[in-house]
Formats: sequence, structure tokens, C-alpha cells
Amino acid sequence: MSSDTKPLPIIEVLNIKKRYGLIQALKGISFSVGKGEIVGFLGPNGAGKSTTLKILSGLIPADSGEAKVCGVDLAEEEGEVRNHIGFLPENNPLPEDLRVIEYLNFRAMLKGLKGSRKRDRIRIVLDVCDLERKVSERKIGNLSKGYRQRVGIADALLSEPRLVILDEPTIGLDPRQSAITRKMMERLRGEVTFLLSSHILSEVEACCDRMIILSHGQIVAEGTLHELQTEFINKTVFEVVALTNRIDIHKKVRVLDDSCELLQDEPVEINGKRRFIFSTEKGEVLAEKILRHLLKDASLRIFEFQITKPDLETIFLRATKKNWEESDLLAKKSRRIYKENST
Repeated sequence: MSSDTKPLPIIEVLNIKKRYGLIQALKGISFSVGKGEIVGFLGPNGAGKSTTLKILSGLIPADSGEAKVCGVDLAEEEGEVRNHIGFLPENNPLPEDLRVIEYLNFRAMLKGLKGSRKRDRIRIVLDVCDLERKVSERKIGNLSKGYRQRVGIADALLSEPRLVILDEPTIGLDPRQSAITRKMMERLRGEVTFLLSSHILSEVEACCDRMIILSHGQIVAEGTLHELQTEFINKTVFEVVALTNRIDIHKKVRVLDDSCELLQDEPVEINGKRRFIFSTEKGEVLAEKILRHLLKDASLRIFEFQITKPDLETIFLRATKKNWEESDLLAKKSRRIYKENST
């Protein structure tokens, strides 16, 4: 993407660090998020995700580094950023004795919305979050977790924020409820920037333009799914369903790629079909060439062939694995030095 077509930055982070006592939560991370993007913010527990989101929301300060959100310098105008963003924390406390419409009226008043604009915004967010009239009149304490999450998102959208930060918005929700949240983000795609933290990687893969992966307070991977697949998965995996045995088909494959590895061989049906899963380091072009080669041999009786793409979970595990191993080695070294100095 050329500099002329890159979306304007809504978030700009440069080398921010944060420490809690002896724990270094953020070790100097830098990234940016463009206008209208939906970006997944991923990492194992303790990676620094929630700390980063709180800093960007103006709830806590960074120890050092620079961060701008919607053009606001957080070091100088920390409180001002709240006028431009919507934030749904992981554990969003809601007043259970208020009706949905009462709560949104109260929150709109706190955000400075008045008169017709307040009424219009409440009507719009109720529609966007699929909170139909009968739900809007119910007490929050009587709602399911899915509906409560939608009320929280509606609140985050009230003041027409340029950026919405969602911390685990679909945790504990069933597939239908999660789909409604994805539909809401898709509906606002391009108009509102979303930074989405989630452990449900299939959802992130389905709705995000790109991903940022943290581990031990550091960014270990960043990019679109295709870019991450290219960076972290250096082998092409393909499957063949055929009415043959592993020796014959593997011999045919090795004619074109003698390093091709047979990963799995399993029966598909009782009529003798088997699924063979191969791995090659020579890319998709060679995999397609192998298919054409196999199809020419009628004795193999090929029924299916597909090249499989690694999913986000596979990439996530590979991206964080090296960082965890390095951190474990560093911790062991520190303990050894401490033990030597204390004796």
C-alpha cells in the first residue's frame, strides 16, 4: 500500500513502557492503527494487552514513550482522549436496576449529548446493537450476558467515537451472540476504527483487517493474516483423498519433491478411501504441480485435493512460542545469577 492510500493514523504508539513494581508489563512497544481499520490485539494472559488498552483509553499513564489517539497526545491531554473514543472493558459493570433505555439516557447525558442529538444517537445505537424496543425497556439485571455486552457496546458508540476499544467483547457468548457483535463491527467498518482484544482467534480471523500479537510485553508479530501466514508458516500443506495406499501415493509425490513429507494417513470411508496429508517447503505452485501429476495416474483414483491454509491459532502459537522460550531462559539465568550472588 502506497503512502498516498494508507489510512490516516487513529492510534500512534512509539516505544511505550509500563511497570508494576518488579513486573515489566510493557517493554517498549510501537504500532499504529489507521482510520477505519478493525485490528485484532492478541496475546496470552499477562502479555500486556489490557495494560495497553487502558493506556490508550486514558485510564492509566505510560511510564515512558509516546502515544497519540485521535490526534490527542496522551502525555499532555490524557483526559481529552475520552471525548473521541468508546471503551468496553473486559468486566463491564452495569447498573442492574436501570432499564436499558434509562441507562443509555444517563450515559448520553454524561457524555454531553442533549435534545434531538441525544435521541437520535440512542435510537441509532439501539438499532446497530440489535437491541429492539422490548429489550430496551427491560431492566439490565434481567438480561442475558449477550444482551448486557450489547448494552455496553451501545454505550461505547453513543458519542459517535472515532475509535472503539473492545476488551474481550464476546467472552462467554454463544455463537449467535458473537455473530451479532461481528455484524455490528462490519456494519461500521470504514466509519469507526476498532481495536479488538480477544482470545477467540477464529472471530478475530473472521472480522479483523490485521492483527498485532503481544507476548511478555513485546510485539512478536504484526500484519494481515496472509502476511502472518507467509512469515510464520514456511511449509505448504495439502490433502489428497484417494483410493490407494500410502506407499504408492508417496512414491508418486516424491517424483516431483523428494523432500515432501507425509504427515497423516487415515481412512475416510469404509469403501477404502484414505486421506493423505503432505507437507512441502517448495510452495503452492509445486503442490498444484503434484496434483496434476497425481491426476494423470488413473491407478491412484484421486477424489479430492486441497491446499490448506494455516489458521490464526497456528500462527499465534508459533509467534509466541519463541518469545516464551526466550523469556524462560532469561528467567532461569536470572535465578542462577541471584543464587550465585546470594551464596
